[in-house]
Amino acid sequence: MKFPNRYSVLQKNLFQKSKYKIVPIRYEDRLEIMKWRNAQLYHLRQEKPLTEADQNTYFENVVCKLFNQSNPVQLLFSFLEKDSCIGYGGLVHINWRDKNAEISFIVDPSLEKNYFEKHWGTFLSLLENVAFDELGLHKIYTYAFDLRPHLYKAVEKAGYIKEGELKEHFLYKGKYKSVVIHSKWNQS
Repeated sequence: MKFPNRYSVLQKNLFQKSKYKIVPIRYEDRLEIMKWRNAQLYHLRQEKPLTEADQNTYFENVVCKLFNQSNPVQLLFSFLEKDSCIGYGGLVHINWRDKNAEISFIVDPSLEKNYFEKHWGTFLSLLENVAFDELGLHKIYTYAFDLRPHLYKAVEKAGYIKEGELKEHFLYKGKYKSVVIHSKWNQS
């Protein structure tokens, strides 16, 4: 199977800042992404660990179809340092009518301790080019389970404003936790 490498909805499919770049999600990164997701289940909306079969099916039957859609519900990218994938994410739950989308991003867990804020800042900067410059979206936002307060520092440093909190919105280890939403608006 030849996996696509260009989103038809975008004029540009490579976004770069020094040695970092985002490119349309690469099929070759799917198994690393699966490992990262499985290692970070606690803060994802993922019920159970993924298997290789799950991941292959998702890429072949869901992700592959996004590349040629005029209004895809999500645009996913591999986040590269030079040419090595160190994370992935994108715009999800895209609302084309109201011109907004949720931000999704995870990085290789081995990089979180020392580079979390740096990688979030770089990824957000690149993704804003996609969202605001390429797609003309009005607003992008994070929807984060209140389990990683260090995330708020990273997104606020990147210019995102805490817009709201959904109190006791999800159950985590027998206790209700909140969801925190940070947003940024298109300034052009």
